[in-house]
Amino acid sequence: MTRTVTYEELVDRLQALANTENAAGQQRFGIRGENLLGISIYDLRKLAAGIRDHELAQRLWDSGVHEARLLASMVDDPAQVTRAQMDAWAADFDSWDVCDQVCDNLFAHVAGILQVIPTWAVREEEFVRRAAFSTMAVLAWYDPLATDEQVEAFFPLIQRYADDSRNFVKKAVNWALRNIGKKRGSLRAQAVACAKELAKSEIPSARWIGKDALKEFATKFGPL
Repeated sequence: MTRTVTYEELVDRLQALANTENAAGQQRFGIRGENLLGISIYDLRKLAAGIRDHELAQRLWDSGVHEARLLASMVDDPAQVTRAQMDAWAADFDSWDVCDQVCDNLFAHVAGILQVIPTWAVREEEFVRRAAFSTMAVLAWYDPLATDEQVEAFFPLIQRYADDSRNFVKKAVNWALRNIGKKRGSLRAQAVACAKELAKSEIPSARWIGKDALKEFATKFGPL
């Protein structure tokens, strides 16, 4: 059942849940943001339960508050999200958790996202490129969101951008590759072959992505 709540009510609730000690702990895990309140994802999901409001989501996003932006991704309506909005929000990403939550909660469910992914992958901004691969990881894991044929098209992008040594990019590229190999049985052999090729690369980031993926595949499926 959908419930109605005002922007002011949500902002007041966010401020009431703020925890400076938690915020300091989150920063140690690489979570960034000037307006970090230290609210857990669990509490934000409780707060978002039953709300579906596109205009409210945009107001929350525009506030610039870290947790308000996480909340925006939970209450927005994917059917009303435009390409312009996705590009604008992606350009605002300043922390890996906001990037991943928005991709998981919202962008992966928006019509046309498969056409957006390659355009983000070529962008140089660290979190925009991460968004491309985070979304790939989500789509690869949740079967109804993309067919195996559509997921297969991710391999050239994984190979192309495995040379990006930036921490938040290479980890997302690795995440996408691992999710394909673990979740998509018909693509597992291709994922393993891709990982083996990357593991032999002279480029450190590509080599790490390949070796880490192979290690996880071997742990889950046995000798490769």
